[in-house]
Amino acid sequence: MLDFDLAEIYQVETRVLNQAVKRNIRRFPDDFMFQLTKKEWESISSQFVMTSRSKRPKSAYPLVFTEHGATMLSSVLRSEVAIDASILVVRAFVAARHFALSYAELNQKLEAFMIETNMQFNEVYQVLSELAEQKALSNKPMPEIGYTAERYMN
Repeated sequence: MLDFDLAEIYQVETRVLNQAVKRNIRRFPDDFMFQLTKKEWESISSQFVMTSRSKRPKSAYPLVFTEHGATMLSSVLRSEVAIDASILVVRAFVAARHFALSYAELNQKLEAFMIETNMQFNEVYQVLSELAEQKALSNKPMPEIGYTAERYMN
């Protein structure tokens, strides 16, 4: 997002936002923020219906913030909106950590259940295999029991 858009969201002037960034520049590495070149700015501003060129000196090109930079801004700005956003970010990270921990615990329980279930299935399979083997052994032809006339006539 561009600096002037974020300034509007955080309810501060663009110059105040840029001053806060300059005072806390270590909090904004290249993957959090960068500055547009003249060519990039001209290309982008030609696409605006209402451009903010008049509000910005020709020598100053907008800063562009990634989602990490926009989040970091909430911790360096002093507006009420920025403070509220910073609090929400912290709460979101805490909630994500709790979710991750509960997911890990649930995953451990599921793995233990799968191991136990697998052991029980192995025991059932072994018993069924033994029963099938016993049945196969018991299925051999048995001599007939009792009196038959054919047997004694020969």
